[in-house]
Amino acid sequence: MKQRPSFPARLESDNPQAAPKTLLGATRVVTAQSSVRSKPAGMASPTGVGLDSSTVRARMLQKLASQGIDDAVVLEAMGRVERHRFVDSALVNQAYEDTSLPIGLGQTISKPNVVARMIALLRQAPGLQGEGMMGRVLEIGTGCGYQAAVLSCVAREVYSIERLRGLHDKARENIRPMRLPNVHLIFGDGMLGFAQGAPYSAIISAAGGENVPQAWIDQLAVGGRLVAPTHTSSGQQALVVIDKTPQGLQQTLLEAVNFVPLKSGIA
Repeated sequence: MKQRPSFPARLESDNPQAAPKTLLGATRVVTAQSSVRSKPAGMASPTGVGLDSSTVRARMLQKLASQGIDDAVVLEAMGRVERHRFVDSALVNQAYEDTSLPIGLGQTISKPNVVARMIALLRQAPGLQGEGMMGRVLEIGTGCGYQAAVLSCVAREVYSIERLRGLHDKARENIRPMRLPNVHLIFGDGMLGFAQGAPYSAIISAAGGENVPQAWIDQLAVGGRLVAPTHTSSGQQALVVIDKTPQGLQQTLLEAVNFVPLKSGIA
């Protein structure tokens, strides 16, 4: 039987990921030190850095609702997580606009609408209907940690993997004050997924490739759902939803999107 990391794992654990032979570097799991789930620090603060965070977040939620996001659980999670804490101080005043923002190393934080849309799609999986919380979720591409923080509000466990050391460290610093014991931050090759945490009830990717890696499909539980950007025959990106059923895979292609490219290896 595969052994998952201890919960929560020790900060800066040096235990390597038991990964396929093609793994290009050791994986380390980083979590908060408390194993008791409590109200995350920083999520309930009514004010932000130089702005009334609660007011602008309320406006953001109104806009999301007007754009068709009608999942109350997702909207509540989006309202709890203060997006301005995940962007550079120079961009704080744009934190709650419906736009992607640079986070360094050529990467971006996704638009609030895209984050909410993709998480809402995960929650609509046939195998998850009727459950208040999703089970174990794998996020490909931690970035600055914002989406992982939102996922922590709607899932029992979140494993988030990032291939760029600079962003992995940034996400760790962003999330550490929030004390999220159900979030595991992993430094490693996202194209390989994270077999130690599998199977996952949901997988979400913040980067798009030519195809969905087979490792993700293998690590998705039966009844689970994968949502990711992928290239279409026209060369454009679109969201793809893959449901893993007892009868096989069911794939649905949705709207066009624009994500950073999915890459292998670590850097």
